Amino acid sequence: MIHCPQKSWFGTLLLTIISLGLGWEVLPAKGQQSLYNPIPLTSNEQIMDTLSERDIPTGEGGFARDYLVQLEAGDQVAIDLMSEEFDSILLLLAADGSTIAENDDGPDGSTNSLLFARITESGKYIVRVRAFGETGGGKFSLKLNRLRPVKMEAK
Repeated sequence: MIHCPQKSWFGTLLLTIISLGLGWEVLPAKGQQSLYNPIPLTSNEQIMDTLSERDIPTGEGGFARDYLVQLEAGDQVAIDLMSEEFDSILLLLAADGSTIAENDDGPDGSTNSLLFARITESGKYIVRVRAFGETGGGKFSLKLNRLRPVKMEAK
């Protein structure tokens, strides 16, 4: 093995600078905060919110806002996204990032979004609100409803 005095000298200098605290701060990985923090979403509760340039960049010129929801296998959900300020797109994503369902324009011909999905695996899902293309953002309302089959009484 070849001894390199420059490596030893540099390593010693670096350790000395760090130990003297000359403006360098070393943070442990556990001390760092997560940059991605989806907003909790519960069923049958309407959320009023705003999509803005402070949200997640989509890479297509627009932005997205994510909501986290716990769903169970067998759930059937209807997710309604309405805005008078932007053309909305609604996505339901699995924990692995795969798209479960997506809707651009609702059945009423408006630019609002209405999405239906049947859940096959229990777990955490992401409801993603975003604007179509580069249309910006604005105020919106979001509501997730769990659809339950009507039980027929036996006669």
